[in-house]
Amino acid sequence: MRIIGGTLKGIRLNPPTNLPVRPTTDIAKEALFNILQQYVEWDEVKCLDLFCGTGNISFELASRGAKEVDAVDIHNKCLLYVREIATKHNLDVIRTRKADVLKFVQSCKDSFDFIFADPPYDIGVLPQLPELILTNGLLASGGILVVEHPTMRKLAAHDYHLETRTYGNSSFSFYRQPDIDINASTGNIE
Repeated sequence: MRIIGGTLKGIRLNPPTNLPVRPTTDIAKEALFNILQQYVEWDEVKCLDLFCGTGNISFELASRGAKEVDAVDIHNKCLLYVREIATKHNLDVIRTRKADVLKFVQSCKDSFDFIFADPPYDIGVLPQLPELILTNGLLASGGILVVEHPTMRKLAAHDYHLETRTYGNSSFSFYRQPDIDINASTGNIE
């Protein structure tokens, strides 16, 4: 596992083997970030990495210039590893949060420009996860959500769905929160 772009490009990550994770492969991650180039300019972007695991995506986001990266996971060992690597490479934009992601999504009051969710493939609410994130206001106007999921499990249809890309047994489904225009003269949302 390595960082594939940005200021830390090429740095190898060697997480402990006992972490309860299934990291996104380098090939899939490279394809993901190639697609995201058309949607996201990383400077000044506020990001959320749900089910962060090894922090693989969080490190990639920080390396590419994200303003803030919140890495959320329920496993202490994962968060300790993310903090250790973030400290080692001076990635002070990464903040770890220990939480049950489903509860976090329902209680979080922040909004983010980019959200990546890589839940355990056997999680029961996987098909409804995009809806949960989108209806709870976590995605900012014009923001992008990516959910990694097994190719054989389809996500529920949603109006904000852009596309799904498949890489072997894994797929990435992309969603975009519509831009909200506020008329400066009236203050009304158009």
